[in-house]
Amino acid sequence: MNNITNDIYYIGVNDHELDLFEGQYDVPNGMAYNSYIILDEKIAVCDTVDGNFTDQWLGNISEVLGDRKPDYIIVHHMEPDHSANLKNFLDKYPETVVVGNAKTFTMIDNFFEDMNIANKLEVKEGDKLSLGKHELTFVFAPMVHWPEVMFSYDSTDKVLFSADAFGKFGALDVEEDWACEARRYYFGIVGKYGMQVQAVLKKAAALDIKMICALHGPILKENLDYYLGLYNTWSGYGVESEGVFIAYTSVYGNTKKAAELLKDKLEAKGCPKVAIADLAREDMAESVEDAFRYGKLVIATTTYNADIFPFMKHFILDLTERNYQNKTIGIIENGSWAPMAAKVVKGMFEKSKNITWTDTTVSIKSAFKAANIEQIDALAEELMK
Repeated sequence: MNNITNDIYYIGVNDHELDLFEGQYDVPNGMAYNSYIILDEKIAVCDTVDGNFTDQWLGNISEVLGDRKPDYIIVHHMEPDHSANLKNFLDKYPETVVVGNAKTFTMIDNFFEDMNIANKLEVKEGDKLSLGKHELTFVFAPMVHWPEVMFSYDSTDKVLFSADAFGKFGALDVEEDWACEARRYYFGIVGKYGMQVQAVLKKAAALDIKMICALHGPILKENLDYYLGLYNTWSGYGVESEGVFIAYTSVYGNTKKAAELLKDKLEAKGCPKVAIADLAREDMAESVEDAFRYGKLVIATTTYNADIFPFMKHFILDLTERNYQNKTIGIIENGSWAPMAAKVVKGMFEKSKNITWTDTTVSIKSAFKAANIEQIDALAEELMK
């Protein structure tokens, strides 16, 4: 097993069988379900793993402990990819003290029938647990992204066990950029709860953190300001990258033509970055992350059944339910006899905070025409300001 520090071991697993995480997010490079052991006078196991990896995980524990038995199992998060093996663990180590908060134990009762917990320790915000030379402090993180979530901080090795925060898609035996898959993970799964993430980041700022051990993704050891800074930007709904994201749907190619022309004009004018996506053909979660990443968004879509095209409607709902805000939005609409996409789009964002609409709306009547080129020029000029 991998030593993280002299006393902390990684005992997690990689999953390359999973195709969709949480039944919706494509994970071509699999997932990691992370679990840790702290070896001291007392032994603490931090979280379990997905239910498909029971034998491997229990084997990892045995490999680290040998003849010793764990004293505590700390449940930072009750989602099944992290808690599914709690009963199996207690069947093997029945005297272990289960550490959680009041909401943790309520969820244990919800998830498991006839759970035999001989010993439990209910902790509150700021409570400490001494293992010997290691002392853990519990930091509550409600709604990041479930109500029972808590972190723990080891003041000896200065390690933050951060539950799902700072996690990412992808197994640990695959090399890939952290930010790309962490961003997609964050906005897909945690993005609605920016205010709660901001609150826990303020708590974390008071801690001397040298390492972050999340429940998904790699252990973060270097340049922690980079990861903390991105989380602050994401949870504050700020602009990570200057540029424009163009999201479009197109039935017969005219809306696509307009979207691609806008991209070309923006690039010709020196826009730092222009990203574009056909929502019917590209990963929706990646489009959502790009909409949050850049400061400006262009929505190009058709009127459809007196509404808007279904993929675009799905996209906008994904944004608004994640509290999309602080952005500039432009619209390219298309309609053959009664264009109303712009009206529908604006209505869908009416409860969103700090949305600035461009003065120019490109309105296509069926086919893309010369007059639309002038509108595209005007929209590009506005977006460059």
